[in-house]
Amino acid sequence: MRAGRAFEVKHVRGGVAPAVLAAPDRVDHVEIVEIDSGEVVLLWDLAPGDAKRVVRRIREDLVNLQADEFIDAWRAADAEPSKQ
Repeated sequence: MRAGRAFEVKHVRGGVAPAVLAAPDRVDHVEIVEIDSGEVVLLWDLAPGDAKRVVRRIREDLVNLQADEFIDAWRAADAEPSKQ
């Protein structure tokens, strides 16, 4: 099954301003939610610019990977935040 059918990404901004204009102490939350159960399977608290880049990569992977490949790749990325 394609990852896009099994998971969705949610980007919760810590404020209303776009990432470029965000306060330096703002924290955005990026969640990967399993569609069937509604449970959050992965969660990151990131700076706004980092969150924007991570969400873009997640959306690409949701289209290109199978569900098991997707979750394995992002769990590995979760273990090594510098690769995000």
